[in-house]
Amino acid sequence: MKLIDQRPTKPRQTGKTNVLDKGLGLEQLKMQLEACGEFIDVIKLGWGTSLITPNLEAKLDLIKSHGIEPCLGGTLFEYCYLTNKVDEYIDFLKQHKLSLIEISDGTISIPQKEKNELISRFAKDFTVLSEVGSKDDKVVVSPSKWVEQIKSEINAGAKSIILEGRESGTAGLYRGDGEIRMGLVEEVMESGVEIDKLIFEAPKKAHQVFMIKQYGRDVNMGNIAYEDVISLETLRLGLRSDTLCSIHLK
Repeated sequence: MKLIDQRPTKPRQTGKTNVLDKGLGLEQLKMQLEACGEFIDVIKLGWGTSLITPNLEAKLDLIKSHGIEPCLGGTLFEYCYLTNKVDEYIDFLKQHKLSLIEISDGTISIPQKEKNELISRFAKDFTVLSEVGSKDDKVVVSPSKWVEQIKSEINAGAKSIILEGRESGTAGLYRGDGEIRMGLVEEVMESGVEIDKLIFEAPKKAHQVFMIKQYGRDVNMGNIAYEDVISLETLRLGLRSDTLCSIHLK
C-alpha cells in the first residue's frame, strides 16, 4: 500500500516547477539534480549568466540529461533587443540547441505590437514563454492591462505566459513588501485564460502556499530556488502543515 500518490512524472503538462539558476557550477548542479531533478521541469539560466558561464555546453547537456528543459533569462533577450542583436541571439540559441525562449520587457519598454511580432517570429523555431509585468515595484500596471497583454501575447504565439514576480517576490504580482496583489491575480484568473498557460513566479514560500491553496497542486510556478524544490513538492502533495488540510481534508 502506498502512503501517497506521487504527481505525474515528466514531461508534465501541468504543475510545472521552473527553477532559477543564478550561476551554479557543474559539480554544484550535479548535486542539486541528484537531489531534486525529478521535480524540476525547466531550469532558467538567469539574466545574462549564460554569456559568461564556463562550460555552458556541458551545463546544458547535464540539465537535458535529467529530462529538464533549459531556458535563458528574459533579461538576455532584452539586452539583445536593446543592442540590436536579435539575429545574433537566434544564432546563439540554435548553436546551443535550445528550444525554449523567454521573451520579456520587464526592464525596457517594447511597444506591444512589436513585442507580438517578435513572439510570432521566435515561435516559428522555438517554444516561447512570454513574460508580462514590470521588474520595477514602483510601476503599477492595471489588472485589465495585464489581461489584455496576456491574451495578446498568447494570440501572437506564446505557449505560456510568465507572470512577473522577480526572484525577490517584490514586483509584478507582488507589492514592494511581498504582499500579493489580490485584485490583479483574481482578474487574471477570471479573464478566461486557461490556467495551464500561466506560470506564476512564486519565489517565496508564502506565495507558493497561496497559489496551491487557491488553484490546486498543479499550478505552474517559476523562479523557484534549487533549495526550495523539495519543499515546494511537499507543499504540492500536502505533506507540509501549510497545505495538508487543503489537499487532503475532504
